[in-house]
Amino acid sequence: MVEIKEVVTKKDRKEFVDFQFDLYKGNNMWIPPMKKDEIKALTPDTNPAFDFCDAKFWTAWKNSNCVGRIGAIINKDYNKKTGIKMGRFTRFEVIEDKDVCRKLFETAENWIKEQGMAGVHGPLGFTNLDNQGLLIEGFNYLPSIASVFHYPYMQKLIEDRGYIKENDWVEYRLKVDEIPDKALRLVDIIKKRNKLEVIHFKEKSEMKLYLNDVFHLLNRAFDELPYVAPFSDKLIESATKKYVDVLQPEYITVIKKDGTMVAFIVGMPSLSKAMQKAKGKLFPFGFIHIMKALKNPEVMDLLLTGVDPHYQKLGLPAILISELQGSMIENGVKYVETTGMFETNLKGATTWKNYDHIQHKRRRCFVKKL
Repeated sequence: MVEIKEVVTKKDRKEFVDFQFDLYKGNNMWIPPMKKDEIKALTPDTNPAFDFCDAKFWTAWKNSNCVGRIGAIINKDYNKKTGIKMGRFTRFEVIEDKDVCRKLFETAENWIKEQGMAGVHGPLGFTNLDNQGLLIEGFNYLPSIASVFHYPYMQKLIEDRGYIKENDWVEYRLKVDEIPDKALRLVDIIKKRNKLEVIHFKEKSEMKLYLNDVFHLLNRAFDELPYVAPFSDKLIESATKKYVDVLQPEYITVIKKDGTMVAFIVGMPSLSKAMQKAKGKLFPFGFIHIMKALKNPEVMDLLLTGVDPHYQKLGLPAILISELQGSMIENGVKYVETTGMFETNLKGATTWKNYDHIQHKRRRCFVKKL
């Protein structure tokens, strides 16, 4: 018999977070999150997204063992923006058991329906700063910390609940080589023709001055994308505090035109293996693994890229990746893992045409009418 328990207490939240550590224990392709960060995300007092989201979470139990989990979110800002009443399922993890999966989804869907929603999609987070999508291709490649890992059986379990494809994200792995002279000349022409100012950082104090502007530009750059609602000032402040200590100034590039930021790119040395060694805890030794990973990286993760929609036709992505590539070559980086981009973004995919690359991962967002 399967028992569903709502997450209410601190103990409940700990059990919700701990289940994924049990489920993926011993799997060398899963990247453990920091447990404290996960618990904060579930707690209204420590997650600013609860200002504009309603959410509930549940765990599933069988023979006194936790065997699954799921969350349900209603992002009121996103629904207001789109005019469509949609709920989200989130943080779905489960053993390979149809009955457990059915009970979890029925519980989440019933709550979403009670809130007056017409449908549900996911896996999605509170905002697009959360990890999104279910991995359906690329199980044999180590994910970046901005990506996900799931067992292959989860796709069929979700589809058996009546869910169909809504959108796919695809990810690429690039080999870092010397920048061709032709590409450098083209970048130089674009910069001069459009009177662009490229800014690099050496110190964190310089970088910090631009972080708020980065998030405000993201609001403009991502406005038309699915699942995106504007970041609030409180959310921007919270995200800045969370990431500022691990961001490396030499891997951030900003482009200005007429004194205004119009594009940026944020790369970071891969923390995937370090997070595996940390096992969900920063102390006593987790932070040591992370600090080591930030030095002399072989793999770089592209975390965020934003271009002002008014300047989409200037070729700014080519400048951004070229400028970042210079820093990567200088520091011995050999490979780059991109974040997910929607498979329909054919223009974005052409950014990688001059690189030795593979499209190796695919994540899916599913949808179902209620």
